[in-house]
Amino acid sequence: MAEILREYGPAYRAKYGDEIPSRHLQAMWAIEHCRTETLGGHVYECPDCDEAVYRYHSCRDRHCPKCQGEKAYQWLEHQHDLLLPVPYFMLTFTLPEELRPVARRHQRLLYDLLFRTSAAATQHLARDPRFVGGQIGLVGVLHTWGRTLVFHPHVHYLVPGGGLAPDQRTWRPTPSNFFLPVKALSPIFRAKFRDALRETDCFPLVPASVWDQDWVVHCQPVGDGLKAFKYLAPYIFRVALSNSRLVSCENNQVTFRYRDSKTGQSKLLALEPFEFIHRFLQHVLPTGFVKVRYYGLLSPGCRKSLALVRQHLTPANAEPVTPTPPTTEPAPSSNSDSETATPDPSAAAASDTPTSEPSLLVELEDEPNSQDEPPAPAPPSSAPRCPACGQLMRRRATLTPKGRSPP
Repeated sequence: MAEILREYGPAYRAKYGDEIPSRHLQAMWAIEHCRTETLGGHVYECPDCDEAVYRYHSCRDRHCPKCQGEKAYQWLEHQHDLLLPVPYFMLTFTLPEELRPVARRHQRLLYDLLFRTSAAATQHLARDPRFVGGQIGLVGVLHTWGRTLVFHPHVHYLVPGGGLAPDQRTWRPTPSNFFLPVKALSPIFRAKFRDALRETDCFPLVPASVWDQDWVVHCQPVGDGLKAFKYLAPYIFRVALSNSRLVSCENNQVTFRYRDSKTGQSKLLALEPFEFIHRFLQHVLPTGFVKVRYYGLLSPGCRKSLALVRQHLTPANAEPVTPTPPTTEPAPSSNSDSETATPDPSAAAASDTPTSEPSLLVELEDEPNSQDEPPAPAPPSSAPRCPACGQLMRRRATLTPKGRSPP
């Protein structure tokens, strides 16, 4: 990615000039100069054979394909206290195609509404005693791309299978293969989004027909808590296109690999460089936008109650679970990269009659306030080893940043 931006970025900026948002310019500069002498770095030396290795600093931009590897592992470690020994589900909410032009021009507003209304709709339906009948917890992550880098905003939620009853003392579990009926959840999501958007200046920009069509909501079981968080971890810091999917950049064409949503087969797509850069940059998020959010029982204000629930649900003789990085765990089969998300009929059918399971009493002291698949999280890297003899190297010097400042 950096090589493509270094080669074609100057001409792209010269052609479009002031039309390029400042945040896009910043992301381009960061990716182009990531791990180069421009950002400075360190020199390491081998204590045995005097071999020297230069390591330049990363740009740390969240859209850089080279800077996200360790963050997923670190995030996974921090989620340990959120784990519950219950089945987990992945919920996905997708904005209709007619809303996407508005979302592209007003990203901060529309992305925030997507988060707030989808979470509110889920919590609303979950309070229905026919389903969960209590307060649930959600952790969500925003994605804006499809497999071919087209603009496709949607949000994934990881949800424990169950909720805290209104008496604040009873945990109400859900069946392992059913959480909420998506056919009922979809119109609630649509209505809440419409009502929230009506309070903004963007409402007249949306075609009226969008409020009469079905909105896509997908739900599927993803296993136990640790497995579910391993599923989600790579998606937290995943960028629109990883370097591993790039095949070539020659003959004025950028070619990358993607998986066809209908056949499941790997295919190649070649784009003119400016079109490729445009598709990539439209997924750069607004400055400071929070793309990972917690709601309900998983929100920061409810962590004490969550800990008590977790303590009660965990058997006394259970061994502590450490969220180690996965090795060959596949990413979730979801609509995260599909152009039109279609619920999987073989997973978590939208039945309105879940099987019943006994409630568990919880004593609470306080009121609760691929080729194109993401890589598995890897543990943080340590100091480099000598390429000649394999000995652990030590830092010898610090390199001062060179070149111009970012835009």
